[in-house]
Amino acid sequence: MYMAKDKKLLTVDAQNYVPNLVADDQRMRELAEYGLDYAHSIDDVTTRPQQKLPTLDLDGVAEFIDKKQPEIVFMVGAGVSTSAGIPDFRTPGTGLNDNLKQYKIPNSQAIFDINFFRENPEPFFDLAKAHFHESIMPTPAHHFIRLVQEKGLLRRCYTQNIDGLEFRAGVEEEKVVAAHGSYRSSTCLSCEEKYNEQWLIDFSQMNAKVPRCVACQKGVVKPDVVFFGENLHSRFFSSASVDLPNCGLLIVMGTSLVVRPFASLVNQVPSGTPRLLINLEPARTDLFRYAEPGNIRDVFWQGKCDEGVERLAKMLGWEQEFEALLSGRAEAEKEQNV
Repeated sequence: MYMAKDKKLLTVDAQNYVPNLVADDQRMRELAEYGLDYAHSIDDVTTRPQQKLPTLDLDGVAEFIDKKQPEIVFMVGAGVSTSAGIPDFRTPGTGLNDNLKQYKIPNSQAIFDINFFRENPEPFFDLAKAHFHESIMPTPAHHFIRLVQEKGLLRRCYTQNIDGLEFRAGVEEEKVVAAHGSYRSSTCLSCEEKYNEQWLIDFSQMNAKVPRCVACQKGVVKPDVVFFGENLHSRFFSSASVDLPNCGLLIVMGTSLVVRPFASLVNQVPSGTPRLLINLEPARTDLFRYAEPGNIRDVFWQGKCDEGVERLAKMLGWEQEFEALLSGRAEAEKEQNV
């Protein structure tokens, strides 16, 4: 339920909801705008929400977690996976856009367009093949999410990433909402035969350029990721409608929040809920207010995600447990290299 731009009350039936990318984007835009309007109306009509963080910096966030034990919701993007060797779209010299030049494809969006994929799936698999490996390990940022789970504070992790590294880090399946799907399963576009992650990993070791269905012998097997032109999964919306209003602390990592409707989630938390952004660059100014006068809840820590969570773990006194998780990661990497 939410107020649209024209102030009419709208509702969403989560059980019978059928997602539609265009309509959903408009719905989330209206929701985000209403969230901002709502925050302003609180100032005008009632007492303004009180600042919950002792200080508007990483130290203040750590103290808040330690004393209040809030339910934490994570929103993560490509920046949490770059240290695992998975490139993002915007880092010069390492992003997917740089790798696409050999295909004469206009931009990175084209390779993730479902219509383009149906006509020519080879460029997608040529790039994605490097990700179908068990040797790709979760990053410290992923392990921090796991540690928050072990502390009993993780409500949910919403990820834009399709690499599935949250699961490899040990985050429980029910705790992760993969907004854009993942490589963990695949489906034949012709007969809808299902395949698991190991099948894709095995395919990556072959010389074949495009995986073909072994059941019907003709269909292209497409990873269950959401391409442009496809609908988001209904779980994204149904979970967000419950998780965000009950969020005690929102931590956003490795994303500049340019992709909707994912980005609109930040304005679904209560107007006084603290929000921490850990990223190499600032997010859109219409979503965070850390640089504005009167800010009472937003914190921006600029830098690499791994370094940010390492500092936060140390401030919280979780350093030993965090190092134990990272040691397990190091051992797993050694085994992969044997």
